[in-house]
Amino acid sequence: MNEIITNSIRQSILTKQKLSEDTETLNKIEAIADAVVQALKNHHRIYFCGNGGSAADAQHLAAELSGRFYTDRPALPAEALHCNTSYLTAVANDYSYDVVYQRLIAGIGQKGDVLIGLSTSGNSKNIILAIEEANKKNMITIGLTGAKGGLLKNNCTFWIGVPSDDTPRIQESHILIGHILCQLIEVNYFNSNS
Repeated sequence: MNEIITNSIRQSILTKQKLSEDTETLNKIEAIADAVVQALKNHHRIYFCGNGGSAADAQHLAAELSGRFYTDRPALPAEALHCNTSYLTAVANDYSYDVVYQRLIAGIGQKGDVLIGLSTSGNSKNIILAIEEANKKNMITIGLTGAKGGLLKNNCTFWIGVPSDDTPRIQESHILIGHILCQLIEVNYFNSNS
């Protein structure tokens, strides 16, 4: 039992250590934050999408931006696309689960908006179709995946692959990256607008 616990903690630390030493990834995080801040300054919105644990992470990060992160400040226009369960179940039932996010982006996404797709494999069909739809609309697209990146790797404006193939370690790092982005966005957007 203790071996499972300590191994999980060590693997989580190791994954994050690799992230912290990857200059290219650190530069991508900074570039993503800058792009999102610019989109917000131009009155655009931020959308998140994911499945399962990644949907929970998407909702978590949207809440950090639309609610608050470190500071009391105005809400930012951020939302997770799966939160309207009537829409989600209707489209999944009437069309296909593969298109639940694509149809929503087709309906509400605007040029210059941001779509952040979380997929540990990078191959979730509904995330890929949403990113492709967002690309057609000239939105900023961001993919967070595991090490291999899957099909998302080459279909996003920005892509970050966590250096792991283990789903829990990838998801833990997605939240870490997301929290860093929230902090950078909050600091840079509100400091530049004060």
